[in-house]
Amino acid sequence: MKWKKYSFKINNDSVDIMSALLCDEGIEGIEVTDHKALTEAETRGMFIDILPDMGADDGMAVISFYLDPQDPDSESRLQAARDVLDTFGGEGIERDSEGHAVLAEAETADADWINNWKEFFHPLRVGNILVKPTWEDVPDEDKDKLLVEIDPGTAFGTGGHETTQLCMLQLEKYVSIANERLGRPCEVLDLGTGSGILGIVALKLGAGHVIGTDLDDNAIEAVAENSRTNGVTPEEFKVICGNIIDDKAVQDEAGYEKYDIVAANILAPVIIMLVDEVARHMKPGAVFITSGIIDTKEAEVVAAFRANPDFEIVEINHLGEWVNITAVRK
Repeated sequence: MKWKKYSFKINNDSVDIMSALLCDEGIEGIEVTDHKALTEAETRGMFIDILPDMGADDGMAVISFYLDPQDPDSESRLQAARDVLDTFGGEGIERDSEGHAVLAEAETADADWINNWKEFFHPLRVGNILVKPTWEDVPDEDKDKLLVEIDPGTAFGTGGHETTQLCMLQLEKYVSIANERLGRPCEVLDLGTGSGILGIVALKLGAGHVIGTDLDDNAIEAVAENSRTNGVTPEEFKVICGNIIDDKAVQDEAGYEKYDIVAANILAPVIIMLVDEVARHMKPGAVFITSGIIDTKEAEVVAAFRANPDFEIVEINHLGEWVNITAVRK
């Protein structure tokens, strides 16, 4: 189905009131594009090392809205929107020589917006692990692999990113080593758990229990949903919302000298801060698996580990431009 897209420029300070006015006229959803810097609250749940270049903030935004040309009310809604723009007294709306708001018009591609996004998610092989969305079948050649089903959602982690794959490969190796060394299923702490994929992989590989932490409360529902899909119980995988670096309540709930494996697929600067906190949650001989580290930050993370007498680096692995650093608590 094709939609009509209408866009106009407006001052950043007028975006909220204009959005409300358009909503009052039956415009059901809008899209806002601007160059404002992201706040700390907006970036704290993001899992990228380098933010995109937003360009200089010129104080202007572009508001876009969409109308279905087959809707009998489409023309009246468009006229109502034009009237709102023409009579709006706020600053910053771009106008033509006659004083009318400039409203650019375009047509979207004819696409199945409900299902087309699924074409980007297919079964993925990572070591002896097969990660797939629930709507895909297990390929015949992969029926002997360890199956993990993860659907894309609002929390990070479908297995497709190199950093997640690096952590999965390390878990495949070290869960087995830990279980054999301990003679029991190991205990795992998953920092920045996101979708819960690493915790679920650890449990499928034979871990006994997982505690996950995340700053984003979306992770709680994401982990619950993905756990149900994979037959993981709440008793096996618990999620704490909060920051283990500086929140004592989170630190206490996670527990001390408790974990045999810790995984952190976050950001290089966050891992550097974690190095000084996480050791006291780990047992001697426990393994700390990290990724989310862009190669330009590798030296800084390595330096942080080497400066901490509690850790010894045992592996550094690369996949694309991303890095895994695995260390052991002495």
